[in-house]
Amino acid sequence: MIKKIIPLLLAAIFIPTFAFDWPQEAIMSDMFFSYFGQLRGGMISTSLVFADTSDIQAADDGHIIAVINEYDDDSCFFPSALGNAVIIAHQNDLLTIYGNIDKETLTPSVYTDETVAAGTVFGSSGNSGWQHGHSSLEFQTFDTKNGNVINPRVLMPRIGEELPLTLTGITLENKETRYDLLVQRTLPAGVYRVYRQRQHVAIPYKTRITINGVIVDEISYDQLIQNGTLVYASGRRKNYSKEALYPDERLQLLGEVTLTPGRNALGMTLTDILGAEKSTAYSLTIY
Repeated sequence: MIKKIIPLLLAAIFIPTFAFDWPQEAIMSDMFFSYFGQLRGGMISTSLVFADTSDIQAADDGHIIAVINEYDDDSCFFPSALGNAVIIAHQNDLLTIYGNIDKETLTPSVYTDETVAAGTVFGSSGNSGWQHGHSSLEFQTFDTKNGNVINPRVLMPRIGEELPLTLTGITLENKETRYDLLVQRTLPAGVYRVYRQRQHVAIPYKTRITINGVIVDEISYDQLIQNGTLVYASGRRKNYSKEALYPDERLQLLGEVTLTPGRNALGMTLTDILGAEKSTAYSLTIY
């Protein structure tokens, strides 16, 4: 059931420091099934997926603008992969989307009330989305002004410890060849993409590539850029598509670099959302 769009939806300018409460009680920052920006189902995930079944509550005061039912809703407002979902509009041009809800737990008020207060429980997570047996909330935050999907964790209180990030399986790839830096560090000059072995839950909040101590590329996961059905992550050199970020199930892009003849110190750093860094470097001979 799609409700009328509230006229106040676009009333304010997006402020990056705008904060929401967690849509589940007592969530710790290391208790997720899948991070925002992770590879899921062959696509870049625009959701933060929680690990445990729980009651779902409004992250902030807002207006309920849509309730999507998995089987009897004929709208295309948001992808059906969300299953049963509730969409709430907030100030600062933001939407919150709560997917994978057990339809039987949806409160009658979500169908009748136009407004909702922060902390109001309106259902419980179920198994209506594409999680293949995993029953937990799939949560999205959307910037309607710029048309981008915001990493929900940017807007949430940050508590608990992060999952450790790893820099393993480092490979460089040009148009012709993929080089494993564990076995080969003499390479022809050219433009390379730098990859690490992908983790299946956590991803960095930011990746950074340096040459001889100078930053040459950074990729940020504070938001994802949407262009129609395509999703991109923002980099210093360019915006990167799914095919660049995740060329297969094993690899994740750290950035792009131009290597010139001579000695090159290639550095790479992963930063989590709390600011902790994981770094490594390789000495390369380029001909």
